[in-house]
Amino acid sequence: MTTIISSTSVRRGDDRAPGAQLTATSQTVDTPDGPFTILAREDGAVLSSGWSDDIGVMLERIRPADRPGETVAGTIAAMDAVRAYYDGDLTAIDVVPVAQFGGPFRTHAWTVLRTIAAGHPVTYTEFAAASGRPSAVRAAASACATNAPALFVPCHRVLRTDGTLGGFAWGLDVKQSLLAREAALS
Repeated sequence: MTTIISSTSVRRGDDRAPGAQLTATSQTVDTPDGPFTILAREDGAVLSSGWSDDIGVMLERIRPADRPGETVAGTIAAMDAVRAYYDGDLTAIDVVPVAQFGGPFRTHAWTVLRTIAAGHPVTYTEFAAASGRPSAVRAAASACATNAPALFVPCHRVLRTDGTLGGFAWGLDVKQSLLAREAALS
């Protein structure tokens, strides 16, 4: 089961952001693609993740209004799925709960990203169509670009229409490595 929690971040009357009182846990492990860090809520939902050991970079991936007020180092259950993924279980990441914050189209697009099977990348055009807006290729690409819980919401599985890699927040070398791993194991 996949979980995406969405919000439009309605501000409270005291003008504090909803995430301001949230304490998130961070954990970093080494992977063949470099250090991988997860920032997660108390309930285990991944707020942000990616190939960097810089917590500031993870925080920047979350909209300012939804960023946690504090982060502490600790152990995150989702890291077991990262290890399993790199050990060859490409579906291990599919069940990790995530928390993303955005409007209706992005929230739906992020849900659609989680349905793209490992080893079967799609184009931005195909992704836009699967997200219900075939003419909104740029909006679909923007959903990929603003995807904070990388790997768990596999935006790396979306390619340019001509089949080239396109962009990836964590570098094209990481995207290529992930796609090659998935192609070899699926």
